[in-house]
Parts: sequence; C-alpha cells; structure tokens
Amino acid sequence: MTMQSKKTVRRDAGADLSNDLYDQPGHLLRRAQQIAVSLFFDEISEDITPIQYAVLRTIMEHPGVDQVTIAGLVAIDTSTAATVAIRLEEKGLLSRDIDPANRRQRQLHLTRQGEHLLETLIPAVHRLHQRILEPFTDAESRQFMKLLAKLVHVNNDHSRAPLTLKSPAAAAKKAARKAASK
Repeated sequence: MTMQSKKTVRRDAGADLSNDLYDQPGHLLRRAQQIAVSLFFDEISEDITPIQYAVLRTIMEHPGVDQVTIAGLVAIDTSTAATVAIRLEEKGLLSRDIDPANRRQRQLHLTRQGEHLLETLIPAVHRLHQRILEPFTDAESRQFMKLLAKLVHVNNDHSRAPLTLKSPAAAAKKAARKAASK
C-alpha cells in the first residue's frame, strides 16, 4: 500500500476523505468545543457552566418561559433543562414558579441576583468571543460565523436536542387554550 492510499479513502469518483483524525470535521468540531468551554471557564470566573449561561440568557430574553420551551430554545433535552433550572434556582439565579395555565409546568424568571450576574458577565462574554475569534481576520471571523451558523442550521434536525425557535408567547397561548378546553 502506498503512502497516498493510506492517507485517503475514496468516497466517490473524485472526493478524497482523509483518514487522518486531525483532518476530520467531527474531530475538529469536538476539539473546538473543548477549547470554547475551556476559554469560557477562563473568562467567566463565576460558578456557572456554558449551558447554565445559555439558559439564563434565554430566560432574560423570554421571561416566564416554561422549562420545556427553554429546552427547545437552548437546544438541550427536557430532562437536562429541568436539572439546569433546579441548579440555577439553588444558586438563587432564577425562580421556578408553577404555571397557573398548566400546573405541570414551571415558569422561569431571573431573580435580581441572576439579572445582576448576567449584567456583570457582559465584559467577560465579549472577551470570550474575541478570544475564540482571535485567530481570524475580521473577514474570516464573519465568514467563519456564517459557515458555522449554516452548519448548525442545516443539520439541526440531526441533533438529539434540536433547536426550536417557536415563540414562547405562542406556546403559552396554546397551553392556555388547551387548559381552557378541559
């Protein structure tokens, strides 16, 4: 076997797929995620995780959202959303109130402490973004973000926890209609 045939595998007539782990997109995406999380903890000295931060930011944008909807908006499974919400409540960063329209659901609201935390993290989040995109020129950063967003958007349905951008207000109205019809 020649060196060239060890390096590549034919997918179809003209497409080369490297056998080198360090050239495979899945491996590079996993490594990029590891690096992004490491940089997150470097910049965000608070005791919150990237998922907890995403949940807090989403609640800030959608006060009163329920735990099921937050899972879709953050692209995590519902059991993880519930666990994250409980942990954030224990830290005093959000409240979980029974939804009067659907007593099986919890509405999520930031506490003053949660609002304050997000406000104080703004400079750190900006530094995080700068550090992640630092290797790129401005044009490369824009292109990278455009391509990354496209990759995520096009493959959303393949996720174990797809992003669902349905309106929390629409979901609340649907729940209220369902409760009223009982």
